[in-house]
Amino acid sequence: MTKLQIRAFLYQLGCFAILFISARYLVEHYTELTGYWIPVTAFFVGTIVSPKFQAIKSKDGEKLFMKWVFMKGVKEIG
Repeated sequence: MTKLQIRAFLYQLGCFAILFISARYLVEHYTELTGYWIPVTAFFVGTIVSPKFQAIKSKDGEKLFMKWVFMKGVKEIG
């Protein structure tokens, strides 16, 4: 794995973790769900809402891109 692929993985993991923990807290306190339905619901919310990062090799070298539900199109990250 290249440096940018590792960075993309860590960005994706970090964003998912933040959204999962936030969704789990909100689902636990503001819904009537109990048991294993709380983390399952938080997992689906985190998976759908989390941005997707990917490292692509092009003619100009390797670049990092991000796609998110709340943004139109694909954005290049530094």
